[in-house]
Amino acid sequence: MTTKNILVTGGMGFVGSYLVDELIQRGHRVRIFDNLDPQVHPNRELPDYANPHAEFIQGDIRDYDALKKALRGIEIIFHKAAAVGVGQSQYEIKKYVDVNTGGTANLLDILVNNKHNIEKLIVAASQTSYGEGLYTCAEHGTQHPDLRPDSQLKNAHWEHRCPQCNKDMSPAPAPENTQRICHTIYAQTKTHQEDMVLNIGRAYKIPSVALRYFNIFGPRQSLSNPYTGVTAIFMSRLKNGNRPVIYEDGIQSRDFISVHDIVQANILAMEKSEGDYQAFNVGSGIGTSIKHIALTLSNILGTEHLSPDITGTYRQGDIRHSIADISRIKKTLGFKPSVSFQHGMEELVEWGRDREAIDGFAKAQSALQQRGLI
Repeated sequence: MTTKNILVTGGMGFVGSYLVDELIQRGHRVRIFDNLDPQVHPNRELPDYANPHAEFIQGDIRDYDALKKALRGIEIIFHKAAAVGVGQSQYEIKKYVDVNTGGTANLLDILVNNKHNIEKLIVAASQTSYGEGLYTCAEHGTQHPDLRPDSQLKNAHWEHRCPQCNKDMSPAPAPENTQRICHTIYAQTKTHQEDMVLNIGRAYKIPSVALRYFNIFGPRQSLSNPYTGVTAIFMSRLKNGNRPVIYEDGIQSRDFISVHDIVQANILAMEKSEGDYQAFNVGSGIGTSIKHIALTLSNILGTEHLSPDITGTYRQGDIRHSIADISRIKKTLGFKPSVSFQHGMEELVEWGRDREAIDGFAKAQSALQQRGLI
């Protein structure tokens, strides 16, 4: 691919920074637009991994004029800027809608009302749009249930039951045509981002791709942000001598994917036209239990004495299982996960050994409890 002028919104973040590195490595000219949110970047300071070869503009995606200036001369956009955090979105509603939905509206409004040379627009979407994952009943086949009722959860019956025979079901990978059922403000706004980008992309013939990320982990994930991914939250707890807290029974599972594989998916979406105007799951295709995450981290860190605190309580809106069907992205873009779960966890631990990790879990948990969300 010839050298391109590329804008990465949220380019100082976890995923964005790795993407910036890869784009520069491939010889592209990269501009970063990021507000250095203090929840991720304390004191709004540049992280030590900031790539010196990228142009950096400190600005907020909610600032229409600043974003418009950042788009000048750009040919490819990776839209990664977003407020992240499922639980937090349930009480910081305006912020999440303003940043995720409103910020994306700014970006698209600028494109359709001004001359530009955009050749590709790639947006970070989310598996949270599906709500619950898919499940299989041995007798009645595939099901896509709603959230488990409180009456069931209060009795500590955690698995989904078949609506026809009432027997426990097994988790199954969800393909992209799975109905999207949003249970949180975060999920709704990520769905807005995806749908808006693909809508305007098709209408104005701007090649656009939505990548539905599953649970990303790896180095550079903020260890002091209690609303980030579970791997970073658990690691922060362990580094501070605290036990990881797990809701329900710990057997609930998620599809964990290395940040390096997320970057691979973005590069493929940029370089291959076969994926234009489509949405793709980006995951490993493998479900891993939350308890296994905690035990693996403890083993690598040498903190086996800090066994997980499995509470038997539950959070409002939590799903039970979520696994990606990645056959579409494999077939269309040639994507293939390359980082094993074990290797990825070892890399995360090695990176984080000497990193500051402020354990803010208790404060975040208290905020949810005060609002009746736990």
